[in-house]
Amino acid sequence: MRRPVALLLGLSLWEGASRSGWVHPSLVPPPTTVARVLAELVVGGQIWPHLRVTVAEALGGLGLGIALGAVLGLIAALLRPVAEVLEPAMALLNAVPRVILAPLFVIWLGIGVASKVALSFLLVMVMVFFAVYTGIREVDPRLVERVRTLGGGPSHLVREVYVPSVTAWFLSTLKVAVGFAFTGAVVGEFVAASRGVGYILSFAQSTYNAPLVVALILLVVAIILALFALFERLERIWLRWKPEYRPTPPRALPSGVDKAKGE
Repeated sequence: MRRPVALLLGLSLWEGASRSGWVHPSLVPPPTTVARVLAELVVGGQIWPHLRVTVAEALGGLGLGIALGAVLGLIAALLRPVAEVLEPAMALLNAVPRVILAPLFVIWLGIGVASKVALSFLLVMVMVFFAVYTGIREVDPRLVERVRTLGGGPSHLVREVYVPSVTAWFLSTLKVAVGFAFTGAVVGEFVAASRGVGYILSFAQSTYNAPLVVALILLVVAIILALFALFERLERIWLRWKPEYRPTPPRALPSGVDKAKGE
């Protein structure tokens, strides 16, 4: 109940500040103006072709980044010589603001979908690599030795020890990676594109159309929050074996209370 009230209060203050002139409406448009622009985009249908392109680019980069990042993280965690090569390279990529590579990807791959998928892929892949790599390296060595003592081979270790250990790390990172995937797609479109949400954002920025900019930002945020909720639901399903994800059983009433109810 507190969140809707806080949201309504914030929107009311925002509307009042814009209408009263405390902030310039052309710079900080009121929520009603943003809602009208957003409704025109959605109902009129102009946004859908651009939105489909951005979502496809983001999900393409997300899928590729998850696949390669997980594989490289697993190999690096299990093979120390590989880790000695990959870990410094991934640390260097993680230290560099990877969005600055967007112009380079445009030069290499053009202004089409490929350059945006590549940027989203790079943003996601590094995150997933460290999630899988760290999750496996954090496994208790005594647990690994016990499995080996009982005759378990590499396949048993991966299936019974490493995968359950890394799942929580992986799913927590996955929710953050969704935002990074859309960041890569939109930033890539903002740098150079002929379609997509970032392309419209670039047009709105060049024409100083603040209501359109805010409306597009809210639209992207809504999509990310929907995907975030989906992954959170999957996290609860996949990790239901952990105590913190089990539903809390109803507390039993004292016997005296039950007796009083019966009377």
